[in-house]
Amino acid sequence: MNHELTLGETHIVPKQEKQIRIQEYAVGIFNTCSTRSAIKKAIKKGFIKVDDEVVSTAKFISGGETITLFQSEEKKGIKALKLSLEVVFEDDFLAIINKPAGILVSGNEFKTITNALVQNLQKSTETDAVKPQPTHRLDYPTTGLLLIGKTSSSIIALNRLFENKEIQKKYIAITLGKMKSFGTIDFTIDEKESLSHFKVLKTVTSERFKFLNLVQLVPKTGRRHQLRKHLSAINNPILGDKEYGIESLILNGKGLYLHASSLEFVHPFTKEKINLISELPKKFGKIFSE
Repeated sequence: MNHELTLGETHIVPKQEKQIRIQEYAVGIFNTCSTRSAIKKAIKKGFIKVDDEVVSTAKFISGGETITLFQSEEKKGIKALKLSLEVVFEDDFLAIINKPAGILVSGNEFKTITNALVQNLQKSTETDAVKPQPTHRLDYPTTGLLLIGKTSSSIIALNRLFENKEIQKKYIAITLGKMKSFGTIDFTIDEKESLSHFKVLKTVTSERFKFLNLVQLVPKTGRRHQLRKHLSAINNPILGDKEYGIESLILNGKGLYLHASSLEFVHPFTKEKINLISELPKKFGKIFSE
């Protein structure tokens, strides 16, 4: 029985010390297919491709390959997620949406950005059109610009741009406490090199928090919770951060004051320079009025 396949997840293999079989290497690299037996089954069904080719479990991986996991339409529920998203840019290859707070980008839950994309974006007319897929992550409480691939080749190209650090992301946060006007934070995260630049745009005094700062952040690496961990490490945690904040200074009920404010890159297909800036959520304006 032949079922239409849609792209689920993409992974670019970093350089390997020695060759490793695909069925060993692929364990744990995909969110939706993580166990050894699930990987084996997916390879045998032709749901896993290496550099756009169906492979057997005997295929060896050495580094630089693009591994794609496809999903069968037969497995997809017919229930559609009704969630309206603000689309700030869209063409046949990619889209950029404004992610609201309090929603996961992807994962096993029904309510995710990934599941809402089909209803919010135009279907690509390109021959390798796939189910739209986010090409990076924003935390559950974080708002702002999220880049989406709409074709198989676009998802691969955008992943490569991220890997080669050719996409510049900037964030705006509100932090607590007295800060230097600018600086670099290089605390390692999970024993990996991590780098973030910060620049204070405005500071106001506060009875409860003493100082609140409007800060522009530029992450140079992409570790999980990097900006939140880095600001916490220099004792200037982000306002509303329940995980990395100072317990006595947690602001409840307003969410995290971290916003992905700009994306800058060269479109991999049209070669147009994309430079988008997203307006700050209203809650920022209540503290830092223009």
